[in-house]
Amino acid sequence: MGVLMDDLIVLSSWEDRFWAWLIDVLLMGILWNGILIILKVEALGINGAVLLAAILFIYWTALEGYRGQSLGKMLLNIVVTGPLGENIGFSDAAVESFGKAFLLPVDCLIGWFALREKRQRLFNRISNTIVIKRTE
Repeated sequence: MGVLMDDLIVLSSWEDRFWAWLIDVLLMGILWNGILIILKVEALGINGAVLLAAILFIYWTALEGYRGQSLGKMLLNIVVTGPLGENIGFSDAAVESFGKAFLLPVDCLIGWFALREKRQRLFNRISNTIVIKRTE
């Protein structure tokens, strides 16, 4: 799924990335709520929020490490890649997913102010990944 050197890499907009994130959070929130109902457990407060963040971390790491796209990214036709459009692995996906699962406000604020031209969050920069519009 990598991008050939002759292809133009088009960075995804912050808006597309936000909507993909929101779709993923809503889907995983619905799944989490269903699990709580089935297990007949009430919301677990701050521990439940941390557990949901851990579920999101695993979800993003698995899907983005495998194919570069979560379900939200698939719907918006965007993909996480290396800086030249190459596929990323699970270790890069884990690093970039950690920021959005556990430290999103800090991750985004640093990205918006310090890495605006490359449209990277801090953890995209640390993992050497970008999010692009899929052209295939």
